[in-house]
Amino acid sequence: MDKNWKIETKAIQAGYEPKDGEPRVMPIVQSTTFKYDNAQCVADLFDLKREGFFYTRLANPTVDAFEKKMAALEGGVAAVALSAGQTASLLSILNVCPAGYHVIASGALYGGTVTLFSERIKKMGVTVDYVPANATKEEIIAASNDKTRAIFIEVLTNPSLTVTDFEQFSAAAKELGVPLIADNTFPSPYLCNPLEHGADFVVHSATKYIDGHAVTLGGVVVEKGGFNWNNGKFPEFTEPDPSYHGLVYTEAFPASPASVKMRVQWVRDIGTPMMPFNAFLCNMGLETLPVRMERHCENALKLAEHLQKHEKVSWVNYPFLKDSPEYERAQKYLRGGSGVLCFGVKGGKAAGEIVMNSLKLAAIVVHVADVRTGVLHPASMTHRQLTEEELVAAGVSPDLIRVSVGLENIDDIIADFDQALAKV
Repeated sequence: MDKNWKIETKAIQAGYEPKDGEPRVMPIVQSTTFKYDNAQCVADLFDLKREGFFYTRLANPTVDAFEKKMAALEGGVAAVALSAGQTASLLSILNVCPAGYHVIASGALYGGTVTLFSERIKKMGVTVDYVPANATKEEIIAASNDKTRAIFIEVLTNPSLTVTDFEQFSAAAKELGVPLIADNTFPSPYLCNPLEHGADFVVHSATKYIDGHAVTLGGVVVEKGGFNWNNGKFPEFTEPDPSYHGLVYTEAFPASPASVKMRVQWVRDIGTPMMPFNAFLCNMGLETLPVRMERHCENALKLAEHLQKHEKVSWVNYPFLKDSPEYERAQKYLRGGSGVLCFGVKGGKAAGEIVMNSLKLAAIVVHVADVRTGVLHPASMTHRQLTEEELVAAGVSPDLIRVSVGLENIDDIIADFDQALAKV
């Protein structure tokens, strides 16, 4: 791959490079096992002394090609593809933060991430404290303690559409000597590259825009490389791992120690890899990602501008609206506003329910980032497990309707919302 290629070219060409006579399109290697001619080859693979494939739970040629493409699109040194976006968020934390340690997270997070952090990870012995998405460096550092091992943010939050201030969170992470982990699901690699803004890891739910067609689940963690693991806070990276005969990750794999450690410890032991067919589908989605994201952004902005003028709409939230409080940060960090907007209907939750039930083109779905337009009421659906305080922190008001704007003709999308609003 030519590193000077633009992102549109990388989305198509990166990751898989067929040799003479091999398939031009990345094939699905639907095999759990791989044949070797002698026992020593397999022993060396198990000892991490050579590269190759021996069991799909750890690595597979199709998954490997998808991982290489994701790393290329985000500008990282390596990627680990996983079974779901939730798995990516979970392992991005557990890989650097053992039981007894602490994470700082932005309060404006996807509801499933909040539940993961506040309930599941807590029961694993990792504590999480939240700060506002617009917190200053000083406020973020004030939330830290001597056990803090990571900071976790969402680039464009779901569903509040807050653009998190990289500058503040990155500066705090550097001062604390801990990695900054950024969930880039809503922008996708086409609209934002968090590693260019100070993040050390990027997390994706590949189920969303990367797939883009609502046909598969997946998650990805991309490593930037170059993080200083030798600062005294991360002995599991710099001291011998007894499960691999005393191997030291920073010495054996200096370019991508975190990705190797995640794969050979966490994915190996708990069994959460992406499957080859899912990787094939996600890779196919990436091939059209730039084209799709441009249309998603174009349609979402036009619908947001139309709803803003509608007499029955009380408010509209989309980061590329010029009067949005997020507009300045969106222009700084994003190349487009993505395909999701939120709005409220005059009359509150009851009126909003009438609108949702009256839509014909847009469907009520528990999903986002699809080629098809969909709507959802987060407070009673995706975020229903959150407390009132957590809903406020996540920016979820009772009347908030989330719209995932698809790739249909914008005139048809607007007409659908107009006829539904007319029922109120």
